[in-house]
Amino acid sequence: MIKITILGAAGRMGQALIRCSRQTATLRVVGAVDADQCPLLGKDAGVVAGIADIGVLLSADPRKAAHAADVLIDFSFPSATVLHARLAAELKKAMVIGTTGLNEKDSEGVRKASKKIPIVWSPNMSLGVNLLFAMVEQTARRLAAYDVEIVEIHHQHKKDAPSGTALRLAEATASARGLTLNAAVIHGRQGMVGERPAGQIGIHSLRAGDVVGDHTVIFATNGERLELTHRAGSRDCFALGALRAAEWVMGRKPGLYSMQHVLEINS
Repeated sequence: MIKITILGAAGRMGQALIRCSRQTATLRVVGAVDADQCPLLGKDAGVVAGIADIGVLLSADPRKAAHAADVLIDFSFPSATVLHARLAAELKKAMVIGTTGLNEKDSEGVRKASKKIPIVWSPNMSLGVNLLFAMVEQTARRLAAYDVEIVEIHHQHKKDAPSGTALRLAEATASARGLTLNAAVIHGRQGMVGERPAGQIGIHSLRAGDVVGDHTVIFATNGERLELTHRAGSRDCFALGALRAAEWVMGRKPGLYSMQHVLEINS
């Protein structure tokens, strides 16, 4: 039995992780942590997630919760994630990170922690999306002259834009074509922008309603268009992927891993 602590347990993904953990015989939730201003602190984490009492109270003490676990799963927020990674490295606990929106400084903190512990870090934990990453990289390489546009839509509460998944799709495209992400990407268009330059990668972010997450990568040239789309109907696909990553990362050597490693998907 692998013991897990969920960081960001009161959030939408945290609740999904708690619910889905009941489907996995090899995992047991032993800790649930959220911010110290969370009004649900002290309540049973299972009740917060909408299921039966699991005997784990929602806490604001990540250190105590981490001590009890084998693996930490983080879906909190960027400034907290880097602190959790530092704590995991100190306590020698494996980690799974699904938090998006980290800046370069925070990202470097995660990379530094991965020198001491194994960390699976991915902007999207679903099996389908990670297969999409590989498909987009292959397609971008083979359709090297095609224009590429990425469209993503998420619920109205999502704080970062573009999504981490959209950025990863852009990275896969740029890498396949020998381009740098910053030089190739444009975020939306407005005004008299002129003709579309060759090699440009457009990213467009939509925010509306309760959309869990849709991503479409469009490859277009004169006379044809290929669209690769993934639509998430619930957060369970992300939660189940993160739980699978928690099983996989246990006992690994220190290093930074992705869901491509977990799922043995070769680009």
